[in-house]
Amino acid sequence: MQALPGFRDFLPEDCAKRNYIFARWREVARRYAFVEWEGPVLEATELYKKKSGAEIVDQLFNFTDKGEREVALRPELTPTLARVIAAHEREFKKPIKWFSIGQFFRYEKQQRGRLREHFQLNCDIVGETSVAADAELIALVIDLLRSFALTEKDFVVRLSSRDVWLAFLGNKLRAFNDAQLRRFFEAVDKIDRLEETKTAELLQPFDTSISEIREWVRTSRERLLDPEVERSQFEGTVLEKLHELLHDHLAPRGLTAFLDVDFTIVRGLTYYTGTVFEVFDRRKKLRAIAGGGRYDDLIRQISDLNLNLPALGFAMGDVVLGELINESPHARDAMEQAVATKGKIDIYIVIAKEERRSDALRQIQQLRDRGYRVDYPLTSEKVGKQFQTAEQLGARVAVLFGDEWPQLKIKDMTTGEQQLIPHEDLAAYMESKLR
Repeated sequence: MQALPGFRDFLPEDCAKRNYIFARWREVARRYAFVEWEGPVLEATELYKKKSGAEIVDQLFNFTDKGEREVALRPELTPTLARVIAAHEREFKKPIKWFSIGQFFRYEKQQRGRLREHFQLNCDIVGETSVAADAELIALVIDLLRSFALTEKDFVVRLSSRDVWLAFLGNKLRAFNDAQLRRFFEAVDKIDRLEETKTAELLQPFDTSISEIREWVRTSRERLLDPEVERSQFEGTVLEKLHELLHDHLAPRGLTAFLDVDFTIVRGLTYYTGTVFEVFDRRKKLRAIAGGGRYDDLIRQISDLNLNLPALGFAMGDVVLGELINESPHARDAMEQAVATKGKIDIYIVIAKEERRSDALRQIQQLRDRGYRVDYPLTSEKVGKQFQTAEQLGARVAVLFGDEWPQLKIKDMTTGEQQLIPHEDLAAYMESKLR
C-alpha cells in the first residue's frame, strides 16, 4: 500500500521541518498581535460555490455524507472565515486580526510546489477600510519570510490593485457584466504567459491592445516608484492608495527593497476588490509563495447580504515555502540547524547496574517533571552502547547509575569532563548545568 497521489507521509525529520515552519508562522503572527483560530476541515459544498461559483466543484474532494448532505474537504479557509465572522462578529472588537494554520485539500494535477494536500497559514484583518491594514498585512508577509533567513535577494512582493484596471476601462466598464470582466482580468493575468494572438483575442471585446496595456503598466509603475513624484499628483486617482501604501506606510518600515509594483497581478478573478499582492522567488523558479488582498464584499455575499464588513487577508502554503527554503542555502542551513537543535535531548540516563534501575526511574520522573528531555535504555544494555546512544541523541549530559551509588557519575557529553555528585543533588546540579 502507498500514499495516495499528491498526499505525503511525514517521517520524523519531515515533521521536525514542518514544525519549524509552523513555529515561525505562529511566532511572527503573534508578534503582529494576530490571534489564532481554526475552523472545521469539512464544510458544506455550497459554501465554496457561493465564493467561487459552481466550477470550483471540479477542484474539490467532495461527497454526499451519511446525512445526505453535500460536503467537501476545505480547499481554502476564507469562506469559513466569512461564515464564522457573519455568525460571531458582535463578540469581537474591530478590527479583528486572526491567523490560522491548517490542512487543505484540492483535487488538482500535482506539480512542483502544489500537491493535493498542504498546510497553510492564513492571516486576515476584518473590519478596517484604511490602507494601513493593507500595509500591516504586507509587512507581516515580509517578516514571516524574513524569519526563515530569507532576504530581499530571495523573494519579492508584487503589488497591484483591481481598482486600477476598473479605472483603466473607464466609461467602457458599464458595457460589461461580471463574466466579461473576469475574462478581461484573465487576459491581464496571463499577458506574459499566453501567445500574443490568444491574448489579443481575449482583449478584443474591450477595445484595447497588448501594447496599450503594457505601456500603461510601465508608466504607472514608474510614477508610483519614483520618490520624486509627490503624493499630490496622485490625489483623486486610483493610484493614490497605492502611493500612500508604498511611501507612507511601508517605506518608513524600511521594507521597500522587498516590494515591486506589478499590475499584471490580479489574483482570484471572482472576489478580490482592491489591493492584491503575490510573493515570488527572485529566481523565478517557483509558483507564488503567498498571495492575498482585499475582499470587501465576501462577508456580505456569504451572509446573504445580512452583514457588510471590509476584509483582507493572505495565505502562505508549506509546500512551495519548503521549496524556497531548500533553494536558498542560508535558509536551508538555518532550518537544518534549528531542526537538529530541537531534536536533541538534555539528559541520557546510563544504567550500568540493573539493581539501580528503580533508583534511575525515580530520578528520570523527577527530571521530566522539571521539563527536561530525558531518555534511558528500556532494557539491559552494555554501558558502551548506552553512551553511544547518548551521543546519537545529542544528549548534553549523561548520568551513570552504577558502582558509584549512592553517588552518580556525570559526564558532560560536549567536553568529556566527568565528576561525581550525591544522587540527591542531581536536580540542583541540572538546574545550574542546563539552565
